[in-house]
Amino acid sequence: MTGGPSGGLTSWLVFDYGQVISLPQPPDTMAAMAALAGVPPTTFTEGYWRHRLSYDAGCPAEQYWSQVVGRPLSAADPLVAELDLVDIASWSHLNPRTVALIDDLAHDGHGLALLSNAPASLAATIDVADWAAVLHHRLFSCRLGLTKPDPAIYAELLRRLGVPATEVTFVDDRPENCQAAADAGLTALLYPQVPTPSRR
Repeated sequence: MTGGPSGGLTSWLVFDYGQVISLPQPPDTMAAMAALAGVPPTTFTEGYWRHRLSYDAGCPAEQYWSQVVGRPLSAADPLVAELDLVDIASWSHLNPRTVALIDDLAHDGHGLALLSNAPASLAATIDVADWAAVLHHRLFSCRLGLTKPDPAIYAELLRRLGVPATEVTFVDDRPENCQAAADAGLTALLYPQVPTPSRR
């Protein structure tokens, strides 16, 4: 994984969301959701992560939370909405360093995009956030039916951007996602290594 050509920036900067633009989930998140569901925290946490990629890929919220809590829940069950609200809130603590960087890059005229594994509820929240207005493209796994590090998601990113891979720098906190991006020809940076905008 390398920096941009000659140490500079490519024309497009693409950021992951979780633990790049957002901070990590607060440590009490799983216990709070487990208490809502009436499930032991260790059981809840195991189910939360074991089924997360399918949720990110677009499976319905009630199906995901049913798998996590180990009992059937309908879309109308209040628990589904309650868990979604806590889950969204846990991923909504922004990293001020990254948000400031994105603002600087936007000021300098760079093309900016988001490529994130995220369920529909979180994607909808990000779409209307003030900080996201400077992003020219917001690509979410739940809408694509693809999750990182599937090579197809990077091919779709390039199709949407309409540029060759050499014109794209991708920033993610997971080595496997960066490696897949690099394999697709993108410049991949493992967070917290971040691009530095030029100053006017």
